[in-house]
Formats: sequence, structure tokens, C-alpha cells
Amino acid sequence: MKALFFATITLLAINCKQNAQQRIEVITTLPKEIKEASACEISKTSNLIWTIEDQGNENLLFGFNKKGELIRKIRISNVENNDWEDLSSDDQGNLYIGDFGNNDNERQNLAIYKINAADLNKDEAKASEIVQFYYPEQKDFPAKKKDRIFDVESFFVYNNQFYLFTKNRSSKFDGTTSLYRIDNNSQTKLPAKKISEFVTCDNFNHCAVTSAAISPDKKKVAILSSDKVWVFTDFKDDNFFSGKSKTIELESFTQKEGLCFETNESVLITDEAEKKGESFLYQLKL
Repeated sequence: MKALFFATITLLAINCKQNAQQRIEVITTLPKEIKEASACEISKTSNLIWTIEDQGNENLLFGFNKKGELIRKIRISNVENNDWEDLSSDDQGNLYIGDFGNNDNERQNLAIYKINAADLNKDEAKASEIVQFYYPEQKDFPAKKKDRIFDVESFFVYNNQFYLFTKNRSSKFDGTTSLYRIDNNSQTKLPAKKISEFVTCDNFNHCAVTSAAISPDKKKVAILSSDKVWVFTDFKDDNFFSGKSKTIELESFTQKEGLCFETNESVLITDEAEKKGESFLYQLKL
């Protein structure tokens, strides 16, 4: 009986370690001009934090500092904001805009836009490359309600390839997010290759994936929801779900849609403003 008791206690301790609750620190309020921040990203060539707004907003890239001051507003003149949902950056400091929001699973113009690092100090810029892609598994547009698994709000760049994490909108939501890979190639419309799946949890409001990021040392991957962060480590190659996972329960429920690594041990998070409310920049230490 003693052995069974201590085995149970040990198992509980392991589970607690993998499912922790943490307080996130409010760094600042976001500039009032940014009402629907849908991303959060840092470029190696800029000291600003970058965000965008999603469907129904202008094709603007915003750069602000940790005091909540809007420093840069860049109009991207040669592409439309169909539904911009996330930002990422590469090792050269170039930014990438994910125009792949697909709430109704009916879009056939999914794309990723490259903004050169050299243009981040301008008021107007052009996407220097446009990567178009599609999901080979999707046959109907829109997909049937039970098969609406082709919305995406989350991605990052790794080894010159894009990795997308789907936002499950199926009528029987079970928390499954699919990991897709797309080549960074603007020459032709590319198929997204499905790599693996991960089950977050079964409540859409708390478990739908809204942003993703990879750490500077490439050893951690994090995905976000309104009140949770999942951190993946010890993965094999680019199957980020193949290693260990840890769920961090945030002591805050808001419409969090932006996540980026500040260091290997901390992430920044942004949320959307509630009606007549404020939106915030947060820091979470992992």
C-alpha cells in the first residue's frame, strides 16, 4: 500500500509540473490606434514590437515600444488584408504576414507576405515575395461543418520553411490542431504538407489556437489560446508535437491573439481590446 501511495503522489507531482498555472505580467497598454491586435513579433533588426489587425482592417503593419507608444505605421501597398492573422520573422529580420484567416473554410487565396527588414523604417512598403498555398485534404469550399479544420491564425518560420497550426472550427470541436509545413517558395502555388496533430482541450473558447512561435535557440515551440500556452520541447526534427508538452494555465481570460519569444525563457503576448476597453502587452516567463 505504501508503494502504491508514493507512486500515486509521484504521478500527481509529474502532472502538476506539466500543467502549471502562472500569472502573466502586464507590460503596457497597446496604442489606442490598435484595436484588434492579431499578432506579436520581434525582428532582429528592429527594437520595436510588431503587430497587425485582422479581417475588416487596413493593410497596416504597426511597430510599438514597451511604453505602449506607436512608433511606426507601415502601409503595405501591393497586397490586401483579406484576413491577416499572425506575424513571424526569420534570422535576417524580415517579417512575414500570414494572410490565412479562414473562419468559414471557403478561401482559396491563402498567402504569406514577406516584408524586407530594410523596409521596417519606412511609412510605406511592398511585400517583396508572396507565397500562395492550399490544403490538399480540402475538397469542398466551404468545407462541411464537421470538417472545418482549415482555418489558421498561427505560424512561424523555421529553416526557411513555414509551419502553420490550424484553428479547429469543426461542428464537433475536440481541440485538435494540425501542424502543416509549407516551403518558402513564391514561384508557384504550394501544397501544405500535414506533419502531425495535437489535442489541446475540448472547449473552443479556451482551447482554439490563436498564435505560435519558436524560441531563438529553436529548442522550444509555444502555441497560444485565450487563457493557455502550450510549450513543446525535446521534439524530433520538425515534428514539434513529438516531444514533451507542458500546459500553462494563465490567470487571465481575454482574446489573446499574439505570441512571440522575447528570450529563450520568456514570451510576449498581446490581446484584442474589449468593447470600449484596452488591449495589453503581457510577459510570461516560462
